[in-house]
Amino acid sequence: MSDIAKPPVPPGGRRLDVLRLVQAADEPLSIAQIADELGVHPNTVRFHLDTLVEEGRVEHTEPDHKGRGRPALMFRAIRQMDRGGTRRFRLLAEILTIGLAADADPSGKALAAGRAWGHRLRPLHQPSGPVDAEESTDHLLEMLDELGFEPERLEPDATGDEQLGLRHCPFLELAETSTQVVCPIHLGLMQGALEAWDSPMTVDRLDPFAKPDLCVAHLKSGTLNGVPVDPSPPTAVRADGTPG
Repeated sequence: MSDIAKPPVPPGGRRLDVLRLVQAADEPLSIAQIADELGVHPNTVRFHLDTLVEEGRVEHTEPDHKGRGRPALMFRAIRQMDRGGTRRFRLLAEILTIGLAADADPSGKALAAGRAWGHRLRPLHQPSGPVDAEESTDHLLEMLDELGFEPERLEPDATGDEQLGLRHCPFLELAETSTQVVCPIHLGLMQGALEAWDSPMTVDRLDPFAKPDLCVAHLKSGTLNGVPVDPSPPTAVRADGTPG
């Protein structure tokens, strides 16, 4: 026998061995069968099976047992894709962003996508009736905070319209390189949400990176003499971050 000690098998590696064996089996396996096949102690198998059951990748089954004595616990794999595997949402976001950017009107399409998304969102505390300007702003702040934008109220602008500051962007790296796509999505999101809530307010404009650590959303009344007013077009969000 070699004097060189073998490194211990990492738990994830042994657990994967247990899972692969159960997945390959045509019938449910007992702890003893798995331990014998892998050449490990039954307690080791039991430990990993408990984790796999908790993760929803393996399940107990009723043993076909008619004799005396306590039947052995049997296990079989749950046939599904591995939900514990690596996720690449950033890659998906990049692919979709590239697709939108190739459109003849990337900002317009991005704005429409954001609006559609916003129409599906509801405030955390659903109002029982129409909301006024103050309630609309509160709901918008609550929603943006829930989505990770770290919003805050700013002083009104020169015309007296309210402004919201966004201190964090959940898609920062993409927003820095694809402002013409990502920022109109955020603008449309806010517009769509306010429309869904029958709010008298809208977000007229979004200034990306108005400061190195701040984007600014400009709110205004969504009606003029009782008639709905279309918000500013997506050109209000420019790639260089200047107002439209």
